[in-house]
Amino acid sequence: MSVGDVAGLIAAIAFVLLVGFLAVPLIKLGRVLDETRTSVKEITDHTVPVLDETATLVASSNTQLENIDTVTTAAAQVSENVSALTSLFAATVGGPMIKMAAFSYGVRTALSGLAASARRSR
Repeated sequence: MSVGDVAGLIAAIAFVLLVGFLAVPLIKLGRVLDETRTSVKEITDHTVPVLDETATLVASSNTQLENIDTVTTAAAQVSENVSALTSLFAATVGGPMIKMAAFSYGVRTALSGLAASARRSR
């Protein structure tokens, strides 16, 4: 063997050792990437049903909001009707009722005054 052959053999052995040292971290990195892929798959498998349930919940919430809107609109109409009825009652019957109440109060006061003076005169 010549000096060049020995140098080539040493260089080849050094290259094999270098490849061996570099292979270990690459293998570990491959395992990490496999675990990451598995974790992402599991997260995806668990997230998709949650998203489906959320979509269903939002749809049912929209339906309930529409029902509440219908009830609120009906309540506003009832309130307007009651307000109109109260105004109509006050305009047509309110004035005469107040006069009747004042008249009945006056009659009661007068009668109680007569009854008191009749008791005093006895």
